[in-house]
Amino acid sequence: MSVPQAAAAGNRRPARRLALIALLLVIGLLVVAGAIRLIGQVTGGSAAARIAPGTAATAGGTGASLRPVDGGADFYSRFSPSLPADPGFFPIGVWLESVTDPADTVKDKEIGLNTYVEMTGTTNLDLVRAAGMHTITSPIGEHGEETGGWLISDEADMWAGPGDDPWTGNFPGQGDICQPADGQCGYTVQQDILRRLPDDQRLRMANYGKGIAFWQSDEQAAQFVNDFSDVVSVDTYWFTDRGICGHSEGGRFFDPDQLTMVDGAKRLPAELCHRAANYGRTIDRVRALVSPAGSKPVWSFVEVGRPFNEEHYPTIKPEEVVAAVWSSLIHGARGIVYFNHSFSGPCLTQHALREPCYAPVRAAVADANERITRLAPVLNAPHADGVATVSAGVDLSTKWHDGHFYLIAGSAGGSVAEATFTVPCVGDARITVLDEERTLSADGGTFTDSFIDGNAVHVYRVDGGSSCGAY
Repeated sequence: MSVPQAAAAGNRRPARRLALIALLLVIGLLVVAGAIRLIGQVTGGSAAARIAPGTAATAGGTGASLRPVDGGADFYSRFSPSLPADPGFFPIGVWLESVTDPADTVKDKEIGLNTYVEMTGTTNLDLVRAAGMHTITSPIGEHGEETGGWLISDEADMWAGPGDDPWTGNFPGQGDICQPADGQCGYTVQQDILRRLPDDQRLRMANYGKGIAFWQSDEQAAQFVNDFSDVVSVDTYWFTDRGICGHSEGGRFFDPDQLTMVDGAKRLPAELCHRAANYGRTIDRVRALVSPAGSKPVWSFVEVGRPFNEEHYPTIKPEEVVAAVWSSLIHGARGIVYFNHSFSGPCLTQHALREPCYAPVRAAVADANERITRLAPVLNAPHADGVATVSAGVDLSTKWHDGHFYLIAGSAGGSVAEATFTVPCVGDARITVLDEERTLSADGGTFTDSFIDGNAVHVYRVDGGSSCGAY
């Protein structure tokens, strides 16, 4: 849902503000000519449509099995110009922002943003470059070292559909998309746009939405994920989208008996639907489609305002933004993109993270981004499989960095009075709870902690004990 696609999607999603549609159409029409570059092929396999809850680390305890992050730690070094390959860099982006004054980049850097994913046609790239910021965007204007990648398209899975029919060249709101009008031409769209991109060594990125997340078969969705880009992102806005609770959307991630009948239709109850852990479920879905497994990074979108026109839809809360970000990271997201646009409510804006009316969200995002940046070497470090497990109600990712195991844990939905962590091969150790000024003790590889609500997140560093064969 990173840009409005209501014209193409019909009644499948709420309508959005037409101004942003028009802006993206202009950007799409200005893509310059170049050569096609297709990355990856579907090599078979199937991803489960329903993502089972549980820990991100593999159960076990006899020793550590180190697994690289998706794409590998040196992924960005394969491209030129590119995003930094430094392990201390983690992409923290904002969607479709403008930079027309030096004060814009000052505001964005103050809260820890480092990357612009798509930019308006009014943007002055000289200012972006001078600020040391990075872009992944459409090739409009003169680009330099600041542009680390090209954006192929946004949500072609939704507005063009999974298929190879001819594309008319129209974008949503301009007329028929495919030939015939009721055809499916999303794969053709991606190929045609790729042909127009500059013939260079920058990475290619594509953003998708509910098509690959919910509506399409594994085979259809996997073709979008694997055939066109080096980096994939996906937007599903669990805290602010009431439509996502339907059985044909977010309900697909849950067992059918967890759905209830509301006004004659099956839906997820609010307590299962509007929660942070579901952002991680979306990442699980997309990562399961990548072939070969783990071969490319998947980025997450998180909204920071009200991305729908409907006044009865909610505004995301600051603590919900933070929890959604960390759920995505726990489940393997290698980049975060904030959707910065609000189309309803008391503060209509295309720059939510710069607006005084969103000051509480801005402050929460700044704190989250500072923590992500500080922990970037950990987030970019290998996963440590076979080391840790946790009891029900908590999602867990285990990392190995600089002689320590790190356990990144978030609530899987509600409060957990006592979650039990088991790291048997570690033995006795001190557990430092980062950023909370407290420590716990692992006795025989076991310790407990509480998660006060569905937005609770803790990051633990294991100090002492066995290395479990990690080096």
